[in-house]
Amino acid sequence: MAVIAGILLAGGTGSRFGSDKLLHSLPHGVPIAVQAARHLRAVLPVVIAAVRPSSTELVALLEAEAVRTVVCERADEGMGATLACAVRATGPVDGFVVALADMPFVRPSSIAAVVQALNAGAALAAPYWRARRGHPVGIGARFRAELEALAGDQGARELLAAHTAELVKVPVGDPGVIRDIDRPEDLQPPIVV
Repeated sequence: MAVIAGILLAGGTGSRFGSDKLLHSLPHGVPIAVQAARHLRAVLPVVIAAVRPSSTELVALLEAEAVRTVVCERADEGMGATLACAVRATGPVDGFVVALADMPFVRPSSIAAVVQALNAGAALAAPYWRARRGHPVGIGARFRAELEALAGDQGARELLAAHTAELVKVPVGDPGVIRDIDRPEDLQPPIVV
């Protein structure tokens, strides 16, 4: 069985939210990042969260969920630098499932579908809801060096664009794969048509 590491990107500033959105509680009282971490941990035994310096409270909450944290000193550079930091913190693995800490509504079944695609040999895999690519994204270990070299704020977007033909599209019935939280109003239930 392949060893797939879950990576939770939790190094953003949340500036559009107006406060630390990752610590903001959902209606049932669980912080946004903790809910995202729980869904990832429900599927993957190894989850590493990449956080920014001074995220003491977030680190404590995530570690209470059995999520290993790594402080990314260059998190201010953006998502690419944070992802590179997290990948470097993993041991030898067969692939990565990269999730965003501000996406608490992704169902574990969608994460499991991405893991299944990686286990079936996909180099890259992503959930699709109504023809829209979502998160988390599965990335095979052969791209490790490219991930470790990332910088700036692009994350894995350019990697996916460069290898579009290898991307396995995983259809899911889960609008949570495209629903991130940027502003407080994003917490309102969406109108699905």
